Order: sequence, then structure tokens, then C-alpha cells
Amino acid sequence: MGIISWIILGVVAGFIGSKIVNKTGQGVVMDIVLGIVGAIVGGLIFSAFGASGVTGLNIYSLIVAVIGAVVVLWAYHQFSARRTL
Repeated sequence: MGIISWIILGVVAGFIGSKIVNKTGQGVVMDIVLGIVGAIVGGLIFSAFGASGVTGLNIYSLIVAVIGAVVVLWAYHQFSARRTL
């Protein structure tokens, strides 16, 4: 998958994941970064369970990336909330 595809998938997954986790989003740049990281994490999670990870720019990969983005965003909020206390 090319870098442009990863960015597009990251933008969409980060946006959807942000809306699922906290309803407001983290900002455009943070949504992109967390979405791309989420796509990687989602691929690793799915591969660990024997399924294929991110396979290209398609609906299945988007679902994998969104699940990964939700996991990454949840962890991000847990660590950032702990830092502010």
C-alpha cells in the first residue's frame, strides 16, 4: 500500500475513531497520526487472531483501521488523563 493510501485510510479511520471515542476529535493532525497508528495496531490485532490485517484501500481495511484507532485513542485518553491528574 502506498503512502497516500495510508494517509487517506488514517484520516478516515482517525476521524471515525475520534467520533466513537470522544465525540469531538483530537484535531486534524492528531486524527491523522492516531488513525495511521491505529491502522497499524488494528492490523497487528487482527493478525494475532489469525485474520488478515490491512489489505489495501477497501472497507475491510477501514474497519480494521477504525478498530485499531479506537484502541489507540482509548489508550491515548487513559495515559493523557493520568498525566493531567
